[in-house]
Amino acid sequence: MLGLAGIIVFIALFIVFIFLGFYGAFWRKGNLDLLHEWGLAGRRLGTVLVWFLMGADLYTAYTFIAVPSSLYAKGAIYFFAVPYVSLTFAIAMLTMPKLWIVSRNRGYVTAADFVKDRFNSSILAALIALTGVVAELPYIALQIVGMKSVLQMMLLGIGNAALVSEISLIVSFIILAAFTYTSGLRGAALTGVFKDILIWITVISVIVIVPLQYGGFTHAFSVINSANLSARYTTLPSNLQIAYWSLFLGSALALYLYPHSINGSLSADDKNRLMYSTALLPIYGIGLAIIALFGILVYAVPNALSVVSKYGGALVVPALITSTMPDWAAGIMLLGIFVGGLVPAAIMAIAASNLLVRNVIKEVNPSITPKGETTLAKWISAVIKFLALAFVFLVPSTYAINLQLLGGILITQTLPAVFLGLYTKWFNPWALTAGWATGIISGTYMFFTFGLPHATSLYPTLFGLMYAAVIALVLNLVVSVIGTLVANALGFKTKSNISAEDLKG
Repeated sequence: MLGLAGIIVFIALFIVFIFLGFYGAFWRKGNLDLLHEWGLAGRRLGTVLVWFLMGADLYTAYTFIAVPSSLYAKGAIYFFAVPYVSLTFAIAMLTMPKLWIVSRNRGYVTAADFVKDRFNSSILAALIALTGVVAELPYIALQIVGMKSVLQMMLLGIGNAALVSEISLIVSFIILAAFTYTSGLRGAALTGVFKDILIWITVISVIVIVPLQYGGFTHAFSVINSANLSARYTTLPSNLQIAYWSLFLGSALALYLYPHSINGSLSADDKNRLMYSTALLPIYGIGLAIIALFGILVYAVPNALSVVSKYGGALVVPALITSTMPDWAAGIMLLGIFVGGLVPAAIMAIAASNLLVRNVIKEVNPSITPKGETTLAKWISAVIKFLALAFVFLVPSTYAINLQLLGGILITQTLPAVFLGLYTKWFNPWALTAGWATGIISGTYMFFTFGLPHATSLYPTLFGLMYAAVIALVLNLVVSVIGTLVANALGFKTKSNISAEDLKG
């Protein structure tokens, strides 16, 4: 439980967060009736701001909760979360600058805008857009799951804690919806800087203070050894090696296909500054490695370990914080994790609403005005947030977690159209559509027949357990390539609306 001093600090800093969110509407002021101004901050964010925004975008409340808790519960296989970021940023360097260039040259707001013109197919673009929206919804819900863990720790021992927690989340999301509506991505960028500063304070403080006061990893591993658990954390079982590598590869491929990652990248004001900020993002990878190790470090702190043993692994980090820090410091750190759910939720909802308006609704109603387009996106963004909130309230958290596993499988199936489309127009749009359908259907089948019953995104193969997203992507690519070869042989050539000049910066 968090003491009074911690709660006061938490609330005071949350007020600062609210101010920054609404102040975004006046910062680097633009015409917020235009979608690129509201949803991409006018494409005017520099190196440092994009770095903070992408950090806020990719390292979320759920990351802070899920990575150490998964390592605590499942062991070494969840170290895949550490090296995959190094590969995903390399993938981002190869793809995001090219997407930024063509988006600037042709006025695109979403990746589906690019797919539509690249392959001259509104249908394929709409499918890519809907896939992104479906994948984002459980991702937003998981931010709320992470925020609930913070509130649970703060309110331990208080009567009606569940009711207080739900009211707190509702109020927080009303505020979030209000400043997102008025400020768009500008508000998310400013609050992202605030959030990331708090997160770095938390990471550095815990990794320094806990080893100094409690013996650190030496003591943690002595406790682990005495409980005969050392093999879980020090050795990757041979039957999980393929699973580890496929999770590492599949997660790296997927991260920058999510609409919120693309949205953050397109907000940069210059290709080179986008590249600089991406080159600096591995610094967050160091932070992620430290966060993952909290799942082991918790064994060094008896009070934290007793809380985690009683209430579950989701409280690994909150319990470490409240057990080792003075109340005022714990208030700062818990607020960092809490708003670490709100900022990404805002960006994700903005990205999803952009996709729905630009690539689905506008196809049905092409006469919609730019102002009408933006107004509709603002309202859809708010609706998406509250749908995710209602989902978390109405169903157990495990459902949101399981659906996020499915979301990762689904979003990976957009890779051929988006990433490969940046380098070639060779693919036939109908072949890509057939490949997408194959990947979606096979991935969904693997998830519901094996993944859901076992709460995993892995699937058994002749080589051992493998990440279902990778299997589905291979099938997707095979169908896309064969379909294109057949279409080309029959004389159906792809007619791209994007010229070579459009891809040059």
